[in-house]
Formats: sequence, structure tokens, C-alpha cells
Amino acid sequence: MAGSASRRLPYHVADTIKGWIVDRQLMPGDRLPSEAELMETLGVSKGTIRESTRVLEAQGLVVTRTGPGGGVFVCKMSEAKATSLLSHYFYFQDISIRDIYQIRVALEPELAASLAGRVGAADLARLRASLHSYATPAPDMETERQQHIDSLRFHEMLAELAGGNPLLSFIIRFTVQVLSDLTVYRRLYEPGDHQIGPTGCQYHARLLDAIEAGDAELARELMREHMLSAQAVMNDNEAQVRRGFLTD
Repeated sequence: MAGSASRRLPYHVADTIKGWIVDRQLMPGDRLPSEAELMETLGVSKGTIRESTRVLEAQGLVVTRTGPGGGVFVCKMSEAKATSLLSHYFYFQDISIRDIYQIRVALEPELAASLAGRVGAADLARLRASLHSYATPAPDMETERQQHIDSLRFHEMLAELAGGNPLLSFIIRFTVQVLSDLTVYRRLYEPGDHQIGPTGCQYHARLLDAIEAGDAELARELMREHMLSAQAVMNDNEAQVRRGFLTD
């Protein structure tokens, strides 16, 4: 029991330091107190402080710099780091297409509606330009794979424009990334539905028209219809891939 408690102590101290950062409203770039100060304040050994710092570094919350002016500094976790950490949690979970689309059907129509009339000309042009890579049927499996990824990137781009709600934006982008990874890892593009790219492109083009026109209700309905259509295709692809795996 004593050994278990000693192993947990650095994590407990790391949580205490995180609370200390929040209480003092420290910002990225601000320096934490020295090891000696933390040892005195928290009543723990140098080894525990160093282990706690490594925990915080692994979580992407601090960075250690050596040399003159060095120390431990608060840093802003990148979205890539946050996505990676969260992905690790789901790595051994049996996530299904149904699980992913349950979230997408609930959230993405509301995202589309919220963007109606609020996307500038430059962003609309950028979104429209992105459609070209999956506007025509895929001639081969590699192109099919890339079209899946490019069409999902469109949804990430939409989520990036939801500046008013960073939590909604992150959840959608993370969910889309999980689906993109699932498509590649499980080779869900292999059944070769070569029309999935052009069909998605048509939905995306109509959706952008609704957003540009400021028609929130049409944007919501188009996105919902698109999500349900895509889910049906991906469910079928998943089933085909699993049948192929079982008969190999």
C-alpha cells in the first residue's frame, strides 16, 4: 500500500500544481516557481517535484527549458496534442460507424445552421475550392481513399469556422478525425463505392449555397440529410469489410 501511495504522489502533486496555475491565472509563457520553492510549498522531495513536472509535460501543460533563464513554463496545449491524447483513450475501444454518426447527426446540422450568413467570401471561396478533389468518380482505390479523407476535411474546415463555441468546434473536428482514421485503418474505402465522393461534393456545394444565402433551416436540413446518407454508405462499407475479413 505504501508503494502504491508513493507512485500516486507525483500525480497528486501534478494536480495540485495545475490547480495552482488556474488559481493564479497563469498564462502560456509564465514561469512556475523554482524546484526549491515548490518543494517548500508542497512539502515534497525534489524527486517528486521532477516526476510531477514530467507528468505535466506529458500532458502538454508545461515545458522545461534549460540554461540561463531556464525553468518550467506554462505552455498552451496544441489541438493536435489534445486530439492525440484523447485518441489514445479510444485506441482499444471498439468504435463503430454508428457511434461516430450518432454524434455527427446530432451536432453537425446545428453547426451548419449556426454558420448560415456568417461565413465571409474568402472562406466560402476556400471551401468551394476544396470540393474539386472529390467532384468526379474515383478511378482507383488510392484515389477513393484520398477522396474520403478530402471530403472529411471539408467538415473540419466548417468546424474551424465555429469560433463562437470552441467546445463544439473541437468535438466535431475530433469526431471527424476519428472517422478519418477509422476509414484508413479499417480500409473502409475498399468496397469501392466510387460515387461517394461526387455525392458528398454535391451535398457540400448545396450546403455552401445555403450558408451563403443565410438560410439556416435549409443548411440544417441539408447537413442532416448528408449525414444520414453518408452513414448508410459507411455502414454498408463497414459490413462488407468485416464480411471480407471473416471469409479470408
